[in-house]
Amino acid sequence: MSGPDRIAAAFAARRARGGPALVTYVMGGDPDLATSREMALACVRGGADLLEIGVPFSDPIADGPTIQAAGERALANGTTLEACLGLAAEVRRGTEAPIALMGYVNPVLALGEARFLDGCARSGVDAVILPDLPPEEAGDFARLARERGVGTVFLLAPTSTEARLAAACAAATGFVYFVSVTGVTGARKALPAELSGQLARVRAASRVPVVVGFGVSTPDQARVLGRLADGVVVGSAIVERIAAGGSRQARAARVTRFVRALRRAMGP
Repeated sequence: MSGPDRIAAAFAARRARGGPALVTYVMGGDPDLATSREMALACVRGGADLLEIGVPFSDPIADGPTIQAAGERALANGTTLEACLGLAAEVRRGTEAPIALMGYVNPVLALGEARFLDGCARSGVDAVILPDLPPEEAGDFARLARERGVGTVFLLAPTSTEARLAAACAAATGFVYFVSVTGVTGARKALPAELSGQLARVRAASRVPVVVGFGVSTPDQARVLGRLADGVVVGSAIVERIAAGGSRQARAARVTRFVRALRRAMGP
C-alpha cells in the first residue's frame, strides 16, 4: 500500500465511524530517540489515527517556543534526519497508523531529495510535510515522492491567496494542512471565529483530506474543530506533556491519557 493510500484509508475508516481523524505530533529525539518512539506509540494507544514525527532543525520558522525547545533538546542529543528516518522505521514496526515526517528543506537538500525519499519509503513514512517548501516550487520533489509512493503535504494559512490555495490543493497527495492561526505553533486558549468559513473554502477545493492544526490545546477545541475539518492536529500540548519529565513510563501514560481525552471529545 502506498503512503497516500494508507492515509486515505485511515481517514475513510474514521469517517465511517462518524468522527474526524486525530493527528498527533511528537519531536523525534526528544528527549531521546527511544523515548520519542514510545511517545508516538503512546499516542496510538490513546486513539491517534495518524502520527507526525518532527525532525529537529536549527532554524524552525513555523515552530513556537514549545516545539523549538523540543527540537533544541533533540539536536543537543545528536538527532539527525537519518536518525528520524530510523525512528520512523521503529515506530512503523509498532503500528500500522500512517506516519508523516515533518521537517524543513535544508536537511533534506543536504542529504539529497532522492536519498531522503528512498529512506522514507524504506522506513514506512507515508507522507512528508516541509513548511518552508511552497507548492509552486515543489515540482521535482513531488515527482520524486510520487515515484516512491510517498505522499506530499502542503500548508495553507488564513492569509493564503486563492492562487496559493489552488496550488496547494493541486499538489497535495497526502492531505492539506490548514494552519488555524497566523503565526507559529503553540497551544492557545481561543481559536479564530472566522475559521469555519476558511476551512469550508479549503475543503471545497481539495481532493484530499484537510486537517487543521496550530493552537489546538484542549479536548473542547479538538471537538469544535473536528466538526469543521477531516482531521485535527495536536502538537505542542503533547510535547508539553512529554517535557514535564518523569520516567519514560510516566511520560507515556500522561500522553496516552491526554490523547484519549482528545479522542473521546472528538467522537467515535
